[in-house]
Amino acid sequence: MSVDERTGELPFAGEELWQSTHEWLARRRESGAVCPITAGRGIPSYLVTGYEQARELLNDPRVSKDSTDVQRVIAAKVGQDIQGPDFGTLLTRHMLNSDPPVHTRLRKLVNKAFTARTVARLRPRIQEIADALLDEMARHDEIDLVQAFAEPLPITVICELLGVRVEDRSEFTAWSHTLLSFAMDQESQAAAARAMQNYLQQLVASKRAEPAEDLLSDLVHASDEGDSLDENELISMAFLLLVAGHETTVNLIANATFALLRAPEQAEKLRADPSLMPGAVEEFLRFDGPINFATLRYTVEDVEAGGTTIPADEFLQISLLSANRDPEKFPDPDTLDVTRPPGGHLAFGHGIHYCVGAPLARLEAQIALGSLLARFPKLSLAVPAESIVYRPSSLVHGVLALPVRPNGA
Repeated sequence: MSVDERTGELPFAGEELWQSTHEWLARRRESGAVCPITAGRGIPSYLVTGYEQARELLNDPRVSKDSTDVQRVIAAKVGQDIQGPDFGTLLTRHMLNSDPPVHTRLRKLVNKAFTARTVARLRPRIQEIADALLDEMARHDEIDLVQAFAEPLPITVICELLGVRVEDRSEFTAWSHTLLSFAMDQESQAAAARAMQNYLQQLVASKRAEPAEDLLSDLVHASDEGDSLDENELISMAFLLLVAGHETTVNLIANATFALLRAPEQAEKLRADPSLMPGAVEEFLRFDGPINFATLRYTVEDVEAGGTTIPADEFLQISLLSANRDPEKFPDPDTLDVTRPPGGHLAFGHGIHYCVGAPLARLEAQIALGSLLARFPKLSLAVPAESIVYRPSSLVHGVLALPVRPNGA
């Protein structure tokens, strides 16, 4: 691994970053848990690959996520000309891009929709959706598991939860993929952002005019001690819940299935003892989680981590995937073990920005993977494992397609 002699910084790879992610990250861990790096679009940053350092920085009040200041710092460091696409304020004023007290206020208004108890009530419907998708898969000798199962299940669930027409899912899925892809030019991403914004404006207006029994209607009409979301906040929150509400779970299900197909002895353990599934989902999240780098953060004052002092106004690229394979935290981290004691991984983040939808993602994955393994005991890859291609993104980590034979070769 080479270091830029002029800057002393590590290189930020392109295709290697998402196609050979764990190998790329392992090499960078060798240079230290916290190292300077020039990230995508030329943004100077600090790469965080160690578990303890990632966990500390994810919950450090000296590290900010305020979207307005993020853009200010980018402009100051690299200039307006190489900033990312302009998503506009209507898609960025959500709780993932805010600090307390704004974050506290926004999260309080949505927390009750994603409690473990509330999510548990969705189990029968999630099972029903999974069974219908598996029925269709059974009719094919060969099929893409992403398109046939991993993607439609969480999209259907989040559409029904928010009150979005299921027939609209292909549109916002395409917009979401465009916004999160490194392979897309900024013009295409800006166009997708505008289309998503227009769609959500109309959706919020329809919920205001004709509220229904769904989460988005509840948010439109919500109040908490006299508080409520304004129009921009509603659109941003709908964007966050729609995109984050399916992207993470799609990749969790697909990555886990791919891992099991490469470790059939682990799949057999789950078939023999389905009670292992909740713990196994935690291991899937640790072993090959759905998010690589956490969303962008920056330091508001000097912060020490891993023996490195990170000055104020520096960006952090915190790799959740790397933290979850840190050998100082997890013994034999590159081995999938569905009986590994659960807990401790950072796949859903840590601290105040811990994923609000984690209970729903866990439940969907448990039902999806348990049902898939039980239904297709001879499930196999239809192509060589080394030919599987990953999505071109440093944020989401997942396969583009997973061709399988439901009933074996």
